[in-house]
Order: sequence, then C-alpha cells, then structure tokens
Amino acid sequence: MTKKEITMPTKYDPKETEAKWYPFWTNNGFFEAEGKGEKEPFTIVIPPPNVTGRLHLGHAWDTTLQDIISRAKRMQGYDMLWLPGMDHAGIATQAKVEEKLREEGTNRYELGREKFLEKSWEWKEEYANFIRQQWAKLGLSLDYSRERFTLDEGLSKAVREVFVRLYEKGLIYRGEYIINWDPETETALSDIEVEYKEVQGHFYHMKYPLKDGTGHIEIATTRPETMLGDTAVAVHPDDERYKHLIGKTVVLPIIGREIEIIADEYVDMEFGSGAVKITPAHDPNDFEIGNRHNLEKILIMDESGKMNENAGKYQGMDRFECRKQIVKDLQEQEVLFKIEEHVHSVGHSERSGAVVEPYLSTQWFVKMEPLAKRAIALQKQEGKVHFVPERFEKTYLHWLENIRDWCISRQLWWGHRIPAWYHKETGEVYVGREAPRDIENWEQDEDVLDTWFSSALWPFSTMGWPDEDAEDFKRYYPTDVLVTGYDIIFFWISRMIFQGLEFTDKRPFKDVLIHGLVRDAEGRKMSKSLGNGVDPMDVIDKYGADALRFFFATGTSPGNDLRFHWEKVEANWNFANKIWNASRFALMNMDGLKYEEINLDGKKSIADRWILTRLQETIRDVTRLMDQYEFGEVGRLLYNFIWDDLCDWYIEMAKLPLYGEDEEAKQMTRSVLAYVLDQTMRLLHPMMPFITEEIWQHLPHEGESITVASWPTVRKEWIDQEAVQDMELLQSVIHAVRNTRAEMNVAPSKPIDLQIKAANAEVLTRLERGKVYLERFCHPEKLTLSTNITAPDKSISHVLSGAELYLPLEGLIDIEEEIARLEKEKAKLDKEVERVQKKLSNEGFLQKAPAHIVEEEKRKEKDYLEKREKVILRMEELKN
Repeated sequence: MTKKEITMPTKYDPKETEAKWYPFWTNNGFFEAEGKGEKEPFTIVIPPPNVTGRLHLGHAWDTTLQDIISRAKRMQGYDMLWLPGMDHAGIATQAKVEEKLREEGTNRYELGREKFLEKSWEWKEEYANFIRQQWAKLGLSLDYSRERFTLDEGLSKAVREVFVRLYEKGLIYRGEYIINWDPETETALSDIEVEYKEVQGHFYHMKYPLKDGTGHIEIATTRPETMLGDTAVAVHPDDERYKHLIGKTVVLPIIGREIEIIADEYVDMEFGSGAVKITPAHDPNDFEIGNRHNLEKILIMDESGKMNENAGKYQGMDRFECRKQIVKDLQEQEVLFKIEEHVHSVGHSERSGAVVEPYLSTQWFVKMEPLAKRAIALQKQEGKVHFVPERFEKTYLHWLENIRDWCISRQLWWGHRIPAWYHKETGEVYVGREAPRDIENWEQDEDVLDTWFSSALWPFSTMGWPDEDAEDFKRYYPTDVLVTGYDIIFFWISRMIFQGLEFTDKRPFKDVLIHGLVRDAEGRKMSKSLGNGVDPMDVIDKYGADALRFFFATGTSPGNDLRFHWEKVEANWNFANKIWNASRFALMNMDGLKYEEINLDGKKSIADRWILTRLQETIRDVTRLMDQYEFGEVGRLLYNFIWDDLCDWYIEMAKLPLYGEDEEAKQMTRSVLAYVLDQTMRLLHPMMPFITEEIWQHLPHEGESITVASWPTVRKEWIDQEAVQDMELLQSVIHAVRNTRAEMNVAPSKPIDLQIKAANAEVLTRLERGKVYLERFCHPEKLTLSTNITAPDKSISHVLSGAELYLPLEGLIDIEEEIARLEKEKAKLDKEVERVQKKLSNEGFLQKAPAHIVEEEKRKEKDYLEKREKVILRMEELKN
C-alpha cells in the first residue's frame, strides 16, 4: 500500500458501503455459530417478529441492541449464537390474509381450510422475505443457518409435546367459561390480549316488577341488551331492604320470563340500589354466581356479536343496535326510568380494536397456579432471571401472583391445531402427539392454539427440544440474554419462564434487558391515526444504518422510552463523516505501513503516550459498560474519545511529526495512529458495523473481517499517568487561549504575546516538555514560561490548575473599539433577557403553553444571562 493507493472517497457514502459488506459477512459465514469446540457459548434468540408486515422502528431498536451484544460477544471469543426466526401471529396474520381475500372477492369459507392455509403460507413467505431484507439493511449478525418459524415441523412437534404433557398432568383442561370474545375476528382472547379504555357510556336504571304485583325492584346496568339473558336478580343476604324479597320472583320485562331474587354475598349493598341483574352467559362475575346457585346460562348473541334466537324480536340485530332499540322499548314501557352519564373501563381487542364481549364458550385452558408458583419461587433463588432494570421484576411478579387460568384455544385456521380429537359416536376426547389410528371415527378439534403458546417455547423449541440430546439444545440452552420491550412482559417473558421451568427445569435466559417504546419527538406513541410513524428503512436510505443504530444505542437508558428525532440521526451521520475524514487523513499519511511494521516500542511523544493511555481507559470502561448493557454510556464514551481525544487533539498533534523531518518520530506516529484506529474501530464495531468494517479493511491488519477480529484488551504497560497530567495542563492552556481569542474577536492565526507562570518547578518542566504543542496551537509570537512572572498591565489573565496565563492586550486589540463592541453586545442581550423574562412572568403563557415550550424559554433565559455576565466581566477587565 502506498499513498497513491488510498482510494477512500472524500465523503462517506453509507449506501455504497452498506450494500457491499453485508453479503461479504453472510457469504463467509461469519455470523454462524460453531456448534462445537472449546469456546464458551453465548446465546440470544430473537423475539420473533410477526409475519404480518414490515418491521417498524421498535423492531429496529430491539434488534440493534441484540446485535450490539452479539457482535461484541463474538469478538470477545464466545461461540456466539444469535438465532433468528419469525412468529406466525395467528389472529393478526389471519386477519391480513382474510382482508386480502375480501379484496379478491372471496373468503376463507369459500376456499376451505386447506386452500386458505396455502394462501396463508404464501403470505408468510412474502413477508418473511421483506423481514430478511430489513434485517440485512440494519446489518444484523444473525445465524441464518438456524432460522426458525413457529409453524416449522420441529416447533410444531414441541407444541404437541407440551400440550400432551400438560394435559396428562391435569394442567390443561376443557371447560365452559366466560371468556373474552372478539366478535370481529370471531375468536377467544386471553386476558392480556384485551386493552381497557375509558369510554363515555351510561348507567341505565330499570324497575323489574314483582310477580305478585306488590311492587318492583330497581337494578342498574351499563349493558341493557344483556337483560334478555338474565336468569336472576341478586341482593346481599344481610341487606334489610330486600330480605323479605329473597325467594320471590320478578317478571323480566319484554321477554316475560320469571326469574328468582337470590341472596349472594358478592353483591355490594353500597353500590347503586344494592340489587343486581344476573346474566351468567355474558358476565364473568355473574357466571360464578350462576354456578353457585345452579342458574340457567342463556346466550343471547352469536359469535359475530349479533342477537340470536334467545333475543326474541331483536334476533339478527347488532348488539349495539339492539341496545338502542331496547332502551327505546323499555322507556315506552316505563321500565327504564333514568339514564346517567357514566365513564367506565371497556375492554377492546388488542388485535382488531373491537369492543370485547364477555361470552360463554367451551374453550381449552391452562391451569396457571402451579406453573406460576414455580416461576415466583425461582425469583427467590440465586439462579433467578435478572431483570435489567430491576424494577421490572416487580411488574412481572405482581402479574404472576394475580394470574388467572389461560384460555389457549382460538377459533382460527392459521396456527397450531389443537391435538385433541372427539369420537364421532361416543364423544370421547383423545389428546395425543399423533392422530388416533382409526382416524375415520374421530374428528380433530377445529380450533388452533393461542400464538403465545408456541412463542412461550421459543428459547428451547428452536434448539431441537423435545429431543434433549439435540446438539444445539445441549450447547446453547439456557440462553444468556433476552432483549425485549416492557409491553410484552406478561404476554411473552412470563410464559417463556414458566414453560422453560416446567419442561427443561432451567430458566430460559439469565438476563432480560427491557427497553421501552419508540415515540415521536413530542413523546406520543407512533400510530397510523396520528400519521407520526417513521419507517426505519426510510431513515437508513437517508442517513445510513450506522447513524440509526448509533441513535438507538445512545438515545435512552435501559427500560425507558425513546423519542425519535431526525436531527439526532443526522448528528450521528455527521459523526460517521468525522470518523471517515479522520481515518482517511491517517491512511493518507501512513506511507504504505504494513501490519508487521507497526511497532510501539521506542520513543513516544506526550501525545502518543496520552492517546495510548486514553485508549486503554476507553477499552476498560467500554468493556465494563457493555457487560452492564449501558449502551448509552458506551456510545457517549466512544463519541467523546473519537471526536475529542482522537480527532480534535491527537490527529492535530500528529501532524507535527508527520509533516516534520524526524523519520523515527514519523514512523512512531504512523504506528500509533494505525494501532489506535484499529482498536477504536473494533470498540465501535458493534454499534456501527458498516463504516468500521470499511475503515478497518483499509488499515494495516491481519484477519478477514473486523466481525471476527478480537475484542481490544487493556495493555497496562501503555497506561502513562504522567502523559495524562502533561496533556491536561497543555489542553487547559490551549483552551484558555482559544476561548480568549474567540471572545476578543482575535483571529486564531494572529500572533500573540503569551506568558505562562508555573506554580512550581515541576509544572514548569511539564510546560517545557509540551512547548512544541503550545507554539503550534496557541500561535504565540513570543512565549514565556517561568515560575517568576509579574502580571503585565492591560492584560487578560486565566488562573489554571498549576499555572497562571497572561495575554497582554497591547497591540492585540483596539481596547476602546472592543469596549464599544461589547457594549452593543450587552444592549442586545439586555433586550433578549427582558423579552424572555416578561414571557416567563406571564401566568397565561405558563398555563397555556406546552411544557417543552416553557422549558425552552427557561433555557434561553439561562443562556442569555450567562452570556451577558461574560460580556460584563470582559468589559470590566478592559476598563481596569
């Protein structure tokens, strides 16, 4: 390599670089886990994205954090397995496929189950390809040779095994219960698939007449249409108002059915009238009361939310249309006597958004108490699952301690079909890993399992379980860390833990790194309705994957939400260009240096010794913070080291020997530059893989790729505290001179008279050692270093640690002219201070303006006051 062979463009082009390196990495198998050997394994399984569409910013953030860990661990010498895969996402995917079929003028019933599943697999393949393309654009170091899908045959085998084992232990049962029903997708939902929203509704007060004609009893409801399914009225047994009515009957308005007044301690005497209507088929609490009193359970709706034959004249009406009509009819009959405004919490389907209907249905359930108990007990042991941040452990435990049985059957076709068969003649139930032998006499359950049932097995089903001798299962399970958002602690994390304990006797992962949600710049959740969503691929097209990845890494701390700012991504793109330009300069001045010619033994300058020390400190801190998942701090350290220490200081100082005549100093500087850049690119690689590979390949190196290069380790012999002290002193002098020039409007190139008084002989020695840098960066016409200097008249002084700095003003500036300029500057700042303080003293502004606007005004006030104070101080110095 010679100078003229350096072909790095003057400006970094992320598109060109990123398109080049990903195929290089995958084609060479750098991401594939070894599966054997002496290396210690480290495992991450990807939270499998749903094959319902393209990845969003949340996915990009989540996978970037995993990739940072994976790349670092691979470089640190682990046998790194980052296993990719996707989830079939039952309800969500089926809804998408059905929507597509409607556009084509057909539906799943016309196609039949087999053809519909063919269409669903076609959808899966199309969107799986989109997702892989997006993974590639993000630069994810996934082991594609082990990619899995939740409907793979191997995972399906694991699902059947788990179902059968739980059934045989009595932990899976089938029963008639009130479940959450989504009338839009016509399927059951588990409790955590229901989102509760505050909705403006009404309380309807009604009079149910007593059969014997002696009066009536008052009840109130938010859902008057369900009265059609009432089978009792309940009062508290100790309620003196109603004791004489217990055992009597009332006549149900409109329907005319006689229903009994019963006593049950569930009733709250203080709420409303103290009497409640009981609808066992449409309310979970009423269901329990109905069981205690052997009440009839009357379903009044069908699976689509329309009223059925039990609803009498309202049959065929939508449930909400029925509500309107029944209210009108009850008012006409003078049964409904009062309607109150009422805000209440209403469940909505997390998938379709439909209002959830409590619905009596025969479903399959998992008995949760014994599984939850074991998961809770684990957290009291040394080998527990470690939540990062720790506060999320309380959230997890609180849910497990209050858990209800899990409804696992779904009325869908896309998913794992329940491995249960019913005998056509006897009705006997058979549950098995395979179908019954005399299959012609049996019918398999039409339903499929909840998506989370298969996702809960992801850490071990992907490794070959239930074959416990599978090589990957033995080597890579349990996994090391799971990275995911706090919004699926209940959905997924908890289920993986209790299923992992039940079927492998091990926690499925050692650590859970929790992050928040990506929000817009104003802190709002990104949504289609707000139109504030951002496609990560658009960000990459504009600024490159490395800029987006660095934003994800540094944008927030563990557990917190991330606000997306385009300008912050742009700032990271500028950072990439800074790295590029610095590296290009270094390479242009290496004069064909080969890897074997890098030699750090010999005489080194203060700058050489200082940058090598700062590198060791950075390696130490970055490695420690990486292990603690403090990626924001890692990014901050690397940014400061690269931008400030390496680019702004060392490279500028390196120009002295590089442009000088001392060949020995030149060669040492080239070696230091090559070594520091190499090590810095390695440290930065997990966060910004593309630009670091590109630069590293231009540097003198050994090995095929930075991806599999070794992680930097601290070299104690290169830690030199004397060089650090020398450099800190020199930097403080140079900063003071530069700041004075800026404040006094003196050009950086204008020669000055610089006098530095050292506090003692030791400081003087340090200043003299760095004299060449003071002459280069302070640009003095005359430089005086001494322990005995008297402050000159009319001079600017700075007190530094160990030294005093004097800049005589004579000949440097026109003092009167400078005072006049500063007075103008002060007048301008006076106006700004007055304006902003007037605004901040206005109560109307403080109350009406958004919080971030008020904070911005407060920041301006602080800034203007500080600037004005500096101007006043400078004028006083000049006048004295």
